[in-house]
Amino acid sequence: MIEARHLRVLRTVAATGSFSAAARALGCTQPAVSQQMKALEASAGTPLIVRAGREMRLTQAGDVLVRHATGILAGLTAAEEEIAAIVGLRAGRVRLASFPSGSSTLVPAALAALRAAHPGTRVSLVEAEPPRSAGMLRDGDCEVALAFRYGGSAAEWDDLVVRPLLVDRLVAVVPDGRPSAGATSVSLGDLAGEPWIAGCPRCREQLVGACARAGFTPRIDFATDDYPAVIGLVAAGLGVAVLPELALRSVRTEGVRTLALEPAVEREVVALTLPDLAHVPTVAATLDQLVLAAAR
Repeated sequence: MIEARHLRVLRTVAATGSFSAAARALGCTQPAVSQQMKALEASAGTPLIVRAGREMRLTQAGDVLVRHATGILAGLTAAEEEIAAIVGLRAGRVRLASFPSGSSTLVPAALAALRAAHPGTRVSLVEAEPPRSAGMLRDGDCEVALAFRYGGSAAEWDDLVVRPLLVDRLVAVVPDGRPSAGATSVSLGDLAGEPWIAGCPRCREQLVGACARAGFTPRIDFATDDYPAVIGLVAAGLGVAVLPELALRSVRTEGVRTLALEPAVEREVVALTLPDLAHVPTVAATLDQLVLAAAR
């Protein structure tokens, strides 16, 4: 019989590339990893990993087992959480992955409300930008992922449960005192000659695409996903930026002016989970609290 703990070890070995790296990731010894892999191969009745010099690779059977491991482990997590719900959520766990502006705005209120309603629920948070956050969800490293997307990428979450939270408009951020700062709105084309400060890879890709549609290629002098740093760079006159309104809720904006973009540029902010986890009470409660926090 194949055991879940052995599947977790196999998946970690496949991800890290060696028994020693897997042992470090799992917090155990290399002999323990080797022993569990031998037990799994005995259960499977076939080798799952072969060594070629210093390299380690999956056999065809190992590759099949790794591909099925995520769904199997997600199903087991769902079963464990539902059992915890039967005894009153005293042992529930929610691991949330969120992008930074979501972590500082939507997440605090949602998790505080969740903890107040279910004091025994263990809640944790790690920060990750999409698409990494969705990848963590698929790999079983969290139960809920807060993510965002711009237009044209709907298919990337077809295998997940998507709870819409809000539509987040992007605004231009320019230094105080610039001629354009006297207006209330601006087009990207009006800023074509300015140096730019770009954000995370997905936001940077969206910026470059939007500028291309406006007829120019932005000169990106700085790149940082730290929003206070973006504000500081703009306030110092080193460039202009486009930021989500959600990001501006939690940063000081002295020395800059925000302008509405015309035509509007928006991103959709959502909460994601796996179908097997969507009916787990702690996960469902987390999603509900995120929806309520977004509506405030």
